[in-house]
Amino acid sequence: MLRNKLLIPSLILIISSLLGIISSFGLPPYSFYFFNFIVFPTLFYIALNHKTKFNFFIGWSFGFGYFFSNLYWLTNSLTFEEIFKPLIPVVLILLPLLLGLFYALSILLFSIFNKKKDLSSLLLFIIILSLVDFLRGTLLTNFPWNITVYSLTNLYNSIQLLSIVGTYTLNLFALTIFLIPSIFLLKIKLKKQLIIASLAIVFCFINYVYGSIAIKNYQKNKLNNLQSIVKIISPNISLDKFFEGTSPESILKELVKISKPEMETNTLFIFPEGLLNIYLKDLGYYKNFFKENFSDKHKIIIGINSMKENNIYNSMVIVDNNTKLIKKYDKNKLVPFGEYLPFEVFLKKIGLKKITQGYQSFSESSDREIFNLNGIKFLPLICYEIIDTGKLNPNNDSFDFILNISEDGWFGNSIGIHQHFAHSKFRAIEEGKYVIRSTNNGITAIVEPTGNYLKKIESTEKGFIELKEYRNTKKTLFSSLGNKIFFYLILIYISFFLFLTKFKRG
Repeated sequence: MLRNKLLIPSLILIISSLLGIISSFGLPPYSFYFFNFIVFPTLFYIALNHKTKFNFFIGWSFGFGYFFSNLYWLTNSLTFEEIFKPLIPVVLILLPLLLGLFYALSILLFSIFNKKKDLSSLLLFIIILSLVDFLRGTLLTNFPWNITVYSLTNLYNSIQLLSIVGTYTLNLFALTIFLIPSIFLLKIKLKKQLIIASLAIVFCFINYVYGSIAIKNYQKNKLNNLQSIVKIISPNISLDKFFEGTSPESILKELVKISKPEMETNTLFIFPEGLLNIYLKDLGYYKNFFKENFSDKHKIIIGINSMKENNIYNSMVIVDNNTKLIKKYDKNKLVPFGEYLPFEVFLKKIGLKKITQGYQSFSESSDREIFNLNGIKFLPLICYEIIDTGKLNPNNDSFDFILNISEDGWFGNSIGIHQHFAHSKFRAIEEGKYVIRSTNNGITAIVEPTGNYLKKIESTEKGFIELKEYRNTKKTLFSSLGNKIFFYLILIYISFFLFLTKFKRG
């Protein structure tokens, strides 16, 4: 008898973990979003029929399965130096366990506040999942990676609503739609169930039509010629070369070979993050090389380290063919453990350092100024700053393009590369701007304001793509209001939940 009592809870936890794993296949590059129509109603049904304490472990099991199967690739960054390799099993298990606590919290809160098995229960479930996703991506971890809505990445007509509501609100809507099958599990009359299901279908249809119209209207916008050709380079240089001490001059020669500069053509060259293992102050040593291979009609944007006083920065700079600095941006949002070591005083004592080369942690900057070249304005972002929905442009400056440089070699040949690229599509739609993305060992692309890529180089390829013209776009509602829209919508959901609760009691 005792064995049976233990067996059933264990089976529920295994099923919950499997649901998390299945849901992760909705994310890029697989994008099997339809799995979520089974996963979330099943999770809701399990949570609805178990007690408070056990629901915590149900949510934790689901979260562990979800994050284990979609963040395993993070361990690839620990394979480049021997000091980190013993940490691989720790990160592989510990990180999903920690992030899984957010789903544990969600299901626990649901079981505490849920009193019925009716429509109010479903609304409460949606509200809590959405709010905890928001908290995970902003206040608690500042890591909005792999939110459920990214399973819709390739449904371009269905995600144009991002330009109005943004990622967190669209996530709220996506969870609502994925959970619609759950109404047939509730104590609701069949007529009401069919009405709710019909309304959900109508919403999806209207959203699809809106997206189709938005894309067609964008394609009617006037094409403008750029004064300079923008040449975006994908070098695909192995990270091993940097750890083996390959000389900067060798890397520069490789970049010139790939980018093929035309001396008489006005060109802006965009190279990725982290290619030169030198500081900005040392770039002048290669002045003759730049002078020989680039002309005074060329400008070069490249990622490089810079130093100010005793601080070092991960920077994006614009230089001319004399290596003269025109503009510099220092990264605002650093990767924990990758670019800086949390609890550095303590962890250094046990022999740890940041994962990227060198022992000193990078410093954060708080300024993000627009790059203005020949009247074209670029918003600079380095690496995973592209994931920061609603916070890209804190000064609310006007700009024409989002410029993102990255080193995706840390991802290995994994699904992480595609997950990172998906964020570029979402930011393009939210801001209504092109995303120009130059990566080393990642997906280099020009992403249109509709989220579709205009040109792309896969992570396994090297070469360049060019942008010579672009379409005008208007400022989006989301770029003006940001995540305030999420709070407005969540308040409407909460009001509806309270109305249903009071109505039932009455």
